[in-house]
Amino acid sequence: MDKPKLYVLDTGTMKMDKNFMVAAHNPASIDNPNPPAEFVEFPVYAVLIDHPDGKILFDTGCNPEGMGENGRWPEGVQKLFPAFQDESCYLINRLEQLNLRPDDIKYVVASHLHLDHAGCLELFTNATIIVHDSELKNTMKQYAMTKDMGAYIWADINAWIGNDLKWKTVMPHEDELELVKGVKILNFGPGHAWGLLGLHIDLPGEGGVILASDAVYSAENYGPPVKIPGIIYDSLGYLSAVEKIKKYAERTNSQVWYGHDSKQFRNFIKSTEGFYE
Repeated sequence: MDKPKLYVLDTGTMKMDKNFMVAAHNPASIDNPNPPAEFVEFPVYAVLIDHPDGKILFDTGCNPEGMGENGRWPEGVQKLFPAFQDESCYLINRLEQLNLRPDDIKYVVASHLHLDHAGCLELFTNATIIVHDSELKNTMKQYAMTKDMGAYIWADINAWIGNDLKWKTVMPHEDELELVKGVKILNFGPGHAWGLLGLHIDLPGEGGVILASDAVYSAENYGPPVKIPGIIYDSLGYLSAVEKIKKYAERTNSQVWYGHDSKQFRNFIKSTEGFYE
């Protein structure tokens, strides 16, 4: 049997105020009443698992049409969270570099539906799109009520509906689900968003890898001590999810891959260089 291979797809970068990543990381005080804000750049990436039972994509990055005068993203979002990607970083081109088309993907696991994780879901009309049930329900409810959706992009969601994607949801009570042999969906629940999913991949050589997505932005969030991000839906849920990841990583002797850690990302083998197996 073929062994699974894991590819890291570099889909560009974004920038934002560091307070969104690590809440109140530089608080004002009597001694320092006006600390400077910090506009930090961080990676945006997707992960492809080439498995004998089908190809799995974890997250899809930003939509290439997000930025610009006629971009999908509202002007305020473009200014707060600008995205940077050359054409080689477009997800469809990253797949093409591996001789793959969107139709070749069997499952897309959407960790959550924010603009930098679900921006290219519309391409995968052949795949089963797996997402947390609370995340999909609340996103669709908000879509029906307003075009100003913060980190969720109305035009992206409109494209998902127009392309009639095939959804499968993970219910709040479902803790771990085997997707294929050696690949488990981990339910992190509410925290950074309404409902987050991660993946655990067991690789014969590399060992266990937990794809944490924005359940843990970076090593600084992971701690100790755990530091919550500034973009948060449920702070207690966030702390609970990080605790769950720590225990799972310890039990399975697994690495934790954070959602947007620049230092960790620099050390990854990218899909243009090779793969993990």
